[in-house]
Amino acid sequence: MAYLTGFHAIEERLKVSAANCALLAAKPGPRAREIVALAAARGVRVLRTGTNELDRISPGHRGLALEVDDGGPAGAFTLESFLESVSDKKNVLAVMLDEVTDPHNFGAILRSCDQFNADIVITRNKRNARRADTVAKTSAGASAWVPSTEVANLPRAIEQLKEAGFWIYGADMGGSLVYKTRLLGRVCVILGGEAGLSRLLHQKCDALIAIPSLGRIDSLNVSVAAGIILYEIIRQRGA
Repeated sequence: MAYLTGFHAIEERLKVSAANCALLAAKPGPRAREIVALAAARGVRVLRTGTNELDRISPGHRGLALEVDDGGPAGAFTLESFLESVSDKKNVLAVMLDEVTDPHNFGAILRSCDQFNADIVITRNKRNARRADTVAKTSAGASAWVPSTEVANLPRAIEQLKEAGFWIYGADMGGSLVYKTRLLGRVCVILGGEAGLSRLLHQKCDALIAIPSLGRIDSLNVSVAAGIILYEIIRQRGA
C-alpha cells in the first residue's frame, strides 16, 4: 500500500484512475476541500482522520493522503501488450531507465515524458525508484498519466523493441551530438543513473547520443538530460 500526499499528485491520480483508492482527510483547507469534492464526485471513499495519523503516513502532508494500491495506475500492462498496441504506429517514443534509483530524478523524468509525449517508460523491476509519494510530487502528478511498465530483464526488453522495429539510442557523453542524429520513427532512448549506462545495455545500443556541453562539470543530471533529449526528438518530429 502507498500514499500520495501532494495536491497535484492526488488530483491527477483521481482524474486518471480512482479505482481502489481512499482519501484520508484531516482538517482540510480550501484547496484540500476542492480535492475532497473531486474524490467524492469520482466515487472515492473519503475517510475523516486525525492529523496524527497523517503525520505517521507523511510528515509533509497538507491535510490529505490518498491511499493507493500501487502508487500509480501506470504499469498495469506488459511490454508485450504495449508493443501490440502500437504495432501500426509509425512514430513511437520509448524511454528506458537504467539504474535510475533516485525518486526525485525519476519523478522529474516522468514530468518531461508527459510534456514531450513519450509513449512508455520502461524500468527494471528491482532497482528503479519506488517511493511513490516522492515520485508523484516531483513529477507534479505526471506519474498518474505517463504509461510505464517494469520488466525483469532490460537487455531482453531491448531485443523485443528491436524486433518491433525500434532503434535504440543510449545517452552517453561519448556519443554523437543529439541534434545531429536522426531521431524519427520508432525510437527508444536509454538513460542511465549516476554511473551512466551499464556495460551490457551500452553494447545493445544501435548508437550513442550526447548533449553538447560548454561547462566545467562533465555531465548533466539525468533528469535534465532527459528533458533536453526528449525535446530534441519532438522538435525533429515537428510537434
